Amino acid sequence: MRIGELASHAGITTKALRYYEERGLLDAPRRTNGYRDYDESHLRVVREIQTLQEIGFALEDTRPFVECLRAGNEEGDACPDSVAVYRRKIAEVEAYLRQLTVVRDELRAKLDAAVHHRTTGES
Repeated sequence: MRIGELASHAGITTKALRYYEERGLLDAPRRTNGYRDYDESHLRVVREIQTLQEIGFALEDTRPFVECLRAGNEEGDACPDSVAVYRRKIAEVEAYLRQLTVVRDELRAKLDAAVHHRTTGES
């Protein structure tokens, strides 16, 4: 299939596909006329990238998953490098949650103090 068809099937722009190609995440052989020639394996790669980006992965974080698919695995997370990215992302999320908990606790303390000052008139 040509780039427009792949974009249509994946629900993204041809510009995004070209960007994936520039970043080395998508490779397509060229026909003699210069057109890219995509198949179902390319659609799987694009969908893997999209799925991971939807849950917060940076584009570069998708590389091990793409490489795992290219190696012939059924799933992009069947390889050790992909699992390592999952572990790193979970650690990042847990760090964010700890930071957010601190912020929430500080906000609650400020709210409680503000409500107390308002209801008692104390400063």
